[in-house]
Amino acid sequence: MRATLAMVALVATSMVAVSFLVPLALLLRTQVHTQATTAAQQRAVAAVPALALSTRPADLARAMSRLDASDRLAVHLPDGQVIGSEHASARMLNRVVLDREAEARDVPGGWEYLQPVLLGRDQVAVVEEFVPQAELTRGVTRAWATMSLLAVGLVIGSVLVADRLGARVVRASRRLSGASAALGAGDLDARVAPMGPRELREAGLAFNAMADRVKQLLATERELVADLSHRLRTPLTALRLAAEQIGPVQGSARVAAAIQHLESELDSIILAARAPLSTRPVGRRGGSGPRDTGSFRPDQQLGKPCQVSELARHRVGFWSVLAEQQDRVCMFEATDEPTPVRLSEDDLAAVVDALVGNVFRHTPQGTGFAVSVQRTAQSVVLVVEDGGRGIDDPAGALSRGVSTGGSTGLGLDIARSAADSTRGSVRILRSPSGGARVEVVLGLAPEPRRSLGRPWGHRRRRAAESGRLSRQS
Repeated sequence: MRATLAMVALVATSMVAVSFLVPLALLLRTQVHTQATTAAQQRAVAAVPALALSTRPADLARAMSRLDASDRLAVHLPDGQVIGSEHASARMLNRVVLDREAEARDVPGGWEYLQPVLLGRDQVAVVEEFVPQAELTRGVTRAWATMSLLAVGLVIGSVLVADRLGARVVRASRRLSGASAALGAGDLDARVAPMGPRELREAGLAFNAMADRVKQLLATERELVADLSHRLRTPLTALRLAAEQIGPVQGSARVAAAIQHLESELDSIILAARAPLSTRPVGRRGGSGPRDTGSFRPDQQLGKPCQVSELARHRVGFWSVLAEQQDRVCMFEATDEPTPVRLSEDDLAAVVDALVGNVFRHTPQGTGFAVSVQRTAQSVVLVVEDGGRGIDDPAGALSRGVSTGGSTGLGLDIARSAADSTRGSVRILRSPSGGARVEVVLGLAPEPRRSLGRPWGHRRRRAAESGRLSRQS
């Protein structure tokens, strides 16, 4: 591309220079020639009054000396005598005398002008002015050389400027092409520094945005696979516990082995899905960017809010059957107030199952646990606590994929992601019995706005009826 741009600049500038300089050079030469011939004609005319006063050779010689043109000016008298330097041919002189008209023409070595002068008794004298070739082209060669140098400098300058501009375009294009090839080869951290013309800078910014979006979508998809796989562990845990309660009957060993194999396969799927997409260098592009929250998004818009108390009661009822089989004390307490949150029932059930499932997986049989739902002014608090040995590293446990108990480490992260999506939080504390206490704070869903279009009397009647029903209940 650089060679093409340089060639285009060379051709275009050369054509412009030639189209301007050639007419300018011809005009300059014509102008110099015209000035020289005009000055010669003026000197010839200036000699005419001297002939009118006297035709003596001495007087004419003095007059010609005053004109400072003795080497160019000559006077041809009617008797054939010549005063000054003669250059005209006899044929040309006879034609001027007979026609009695001035004549100018190019002759070998220069330019010549003949001016006839009428004397007494029908006699004709001729004033001759000769201009040498050097006078006709004085300064033209130097002017042409100067213009040629300027033209060459203009062409070279335009080629250099085009080459520099082409180098910027080529450099930016190569970097964009290299980053595209790297991204296509699997390097999700490949980015390009926007440079070059405005269009290429916009293309670089669009490429970076596309690469960020691709990486985000891939990470979200992989984390969603991990979360969905983790949800399968809940019914699998229940199945394993139920198989253990069956006892040593025919086929129980095969069922237990199949369950263990299925758990191993799920763990492999989760670990494969959580494998890092790429390694981002430290300090590159000002940081690693916002953390992906898996399948939960802070901006997700759902329809009807989910009631935490109702769903938690339903899920605890499911786990209470397994708790009874393992001699675990299961307690549940929930507020009577509405507890709506902007989460789907599946997502909220995954939070409860993940927290209660952790109790079954990481505490010995016979360890009791309690689940409670509380409401504050702006949030709903879901609490799961047990009587085990607790969590030694709460901060590390909240990191996605980090576990100190030999599991996948996604249970608490599912709860944290759900809390983040409602502008809430997760806290890990110690329960009164010394075990783990996990508090999931979920933001309350905004209550629907009441219509302002109904009359005041209708609203007062509705309020009175509601108060009457409350007193009756």
